Amino acid sequence: MRAPTRPARRTAPACGIAIALLLTASVAHAQPARSADRTGGSLVLVGGALKDDNTAVYGEIVKRAGGPAARIGVITAASVPESQDPDADDSDLCSNSACNGAYYAGLFEKHGAADAQWIPIDLDHIANADSDAVVAQVNSMTGFFFGGGDQYRYLTTLLHGDEHTDSKVLAAIRAKLTRGAVVSGSSAGAQIASGPDMVSGGESYEGLRDGSAPGYFDDPTRLGHIPEGGFGFLRSGLVDTHTGAYGREGRALRLAADTGHDRVYALEENTALVVDAPGTRDERLSVLGTNGVAVLDLRHTHARTTKAGWSLHGARYTYLTDGDRYTARTWSAHPAPGKKPVTADDTSPVPANTDVFHSAANPGGKPYSFRTTTRDLAVRTQRTAVATTFESGPRFTVTLTKPHGFRALTGVPGTVQTLIGLQVAVTPR
Repeated sequence: MRAPTRPARRTAPACGIAIALLLTASVAHAQPARSADRTGGSLVLVGGALKDDNTAVYGEIVKRAGGPAARIGVITAASVPESQDPDADDSDLCSNSACNGAYYAGLFEKHGAADAQWIPIDLDHIANADSDAVVAQVNSMTGFFFGGGDQYRYLTTLLHGDEHTDSKVLAAIRAKLTRGAVVSGSSAGAQIASGPDMVSGGESYEGLRDGSAPGYFDDPTRLGHIPEGGFGFLRSGLVDTHTGAYGREGRALRLAADTGHDRVYALEENTALVVDAPGTRDERLSVLGTNGVAVLDLRHTHARTTKAGWSLHGARYTYLTDGDRYTARTWSAHPAPGKKPVTADDTSPVPANTDVFHSAANPGGKPYSFRTTTRDLAVRTQRTAVATTFESGPRFTVTLTKPHGFRALTGVPGTVQTLIGLQVAVTPR
């Protein structure tokens, strides 16, 4: 996994946070009143690269945690611990679990939380995941934020590794979620909300060429997944993150097809997927932020492997942006009020795209390449567009088709924001 992007400087306290002080922090604060119509908690999952000034997303988390009375527990066990950080003593350069915890705690307080505390669990302090003192700290919180890094470290610290059983702390967070708390996360902190077959790494081209395999691999290009999954907070689909920025649409399609999943939520950076009634048949989702969330629908796909390579036909791509909603049970997208249909009146051809999944091997590649071509097609009179991978051997062709019922909408004239029901095929050549 790519490391999450963070500013070099931060205003949070220095790295060496004393765990003893955190464990003795007050846990006797009264819980804020919960909304009477809430029967459970919610998720706020960010596709990574959450900016410090994203008041919409931070504000949503704080609001759902109780507003001015919100108390946020910050879990950064996906980061390296202090013992593995050569800059642990430098508050400007450190990037370990303790200083990242302080960094996010400071941000949540800046964005209106009454209190935010690091939950002191990481690879140096795995035993704290079953500490009654830390459970008491968790039980005093009204919301939680899981930071980025490597989601496998969350399995190691909070799910007892290969045992894949809840630690006491995770069981407490799960119970808090059921009773109305908000659980949020960015990058690896969003991935870990997944159920079975959580992605553990990989790139799109290598995934399309070689397929996926269970496990966690040192080769960052190899498409891997954890069959037992993550925490299982979100149940209606797989989750992927940094999607457009890192060109992960290809790996998401291959992983879902290989593992028998018919839906993927592909989250983009600095943007949140907000989930109400998580873990139920009635999961209701909405999008908040500057980019979007792609919903990949594989219900009617056909995948096969021949001598030429792997192919997939019949997938559908829906791209939701700020204010759009989605009902998982009915597979239905609901554009935000005020968004109007886009008129496809451009007769010029869709620009060529020879790096549809933004390959890391292409120094001249551009992020959001796949999304760019889908939007280019949406405004044109042509029905089909073709793009290819940068790599060859084989080179994969992605064919995008506007079927009957396809819709493109926007709330800003001259742009395309929301796409519903674009057809996608991937073939080798």
